[in-house]
Amino acid sequence: MKIAIIAHLKFPIAQPFSGGLEMHTHFLASALRARGHSVTLYASEGSQADLGLVAVCPPTGTAFDAASALAIDRLEGQAYETIMDAVARGGFDIVHNNSLHPLPLLRAPEIGATMVTALHTPPFEPFCEGVRARAYDMTFAAVSDSLAAEWCDVIPRPLLIGNGIDLDAFAFNPRPKDPPHAIWTGRLVPEKGPHLAIDAARAAGLPLVFAGPRSDPAYWDSMIAPRLGPDVTYLGHLSHADLARRVGEAHVTLCSPRWEEPFGLVVAESLACGTPVAAFGRGAIPDILDGSCGVLAKADDVADLGRAVAEAIGLERQACRRRAEQLFDANIMTDRYEALYAEEIRLAAPSPLRAHLLDEA
Repeated sequence: MKIAIIAHLKFPIAQPFSGGLEMHTHFLASALRARGHSVTLYASEGSQADLGLVAVCPPTGTAFDAASALAIDRLEGQAYETIMDAVARGGFDIVHNNSLHPLPLLRAPEIGATMVTALHTPPFEPFCEGVRARAYDMTFAAVSDSLAAEWCDVIPRPLLIGNGIDLDAFAFNPRPKDPPHAIWTGRLVPEKGPHLAIDAARAAGLPLVFAGPRSDPAYWDSMIAPRLGPDVTYLGHLSHADLARRVGEAHVTLCSPRWEEPFGLVVAESLACGTPVAAFGRGAIPDILDGSCGVLAKADDVADLGRAVAEAIGLERQACRRRAEQLFDANIMTDRYEALYAEEIRLAAPSPLRAHLLDEA
């Protein structure tokens, strides 16, 4: 198949990944190319060149004031216009939309190819504007059952194609590194709640290491930097390999979302490494964790998360790995997207009778 993948433009599709959506897009493009498909990835500058990259603009990042938000909106709008013009000329069999912008959806009827859209976030405007416009003439796939339920007020219930991870990259480690310690990974932003993870680790009496991009400087200065100390260590923004090693060395992973987590890729990565998880029970996380591999805490309750840490640290690491293998094999995820693409192409193809009538006309 000749496949176009439209990425979001906030961060490059390259290591070190800024978040789960970047890693997902990178793996999908890589896996499809490895299976012999022709893939073109439309993404921001700095993305990995050997993914069939067409770089359309600098990364748009995150706006922290109204003026920069307006400038970013204009830049993204222009970039997606450029992308859709290129897609319309590209002769693609299928277009996989991983963007979080309404414009690719609004212009989908113009491109001469079938588009499928993956839903990676809860509903928000103006993305919902585009989703509503295609509610009955496009296939949508949500990355978790809880996320699919959140979208049901906007569109008919989407398909479910769960995210996967590279189980070889996040290898099983049966023996964590002493002394016992916890880890937290992800973007350092308020909605991920790392400051609560720090407090919970301290409540459990366990040192914490944490890693991820410092995406919100004001949040770092006000909520993270004052909490640093001998028992709380920032590791930086790690490469894929270093992140997997550090997660595998930890005795327990903390996950502290302050929103309804659409999937929870860091939880899947931790389980693959054999590291049990203590997490706020929000969004898709209760669907991922069972009693064999993790312990849930009440949302935003630091004391309860500390209790979950103390319980989770004793869980069997092999059970964690088994759970990851059952639910999060990225090769199975790719199989499902391939099957979806093939079915969409089949449904879009004119029937022999319709082709005959078109010829007669």
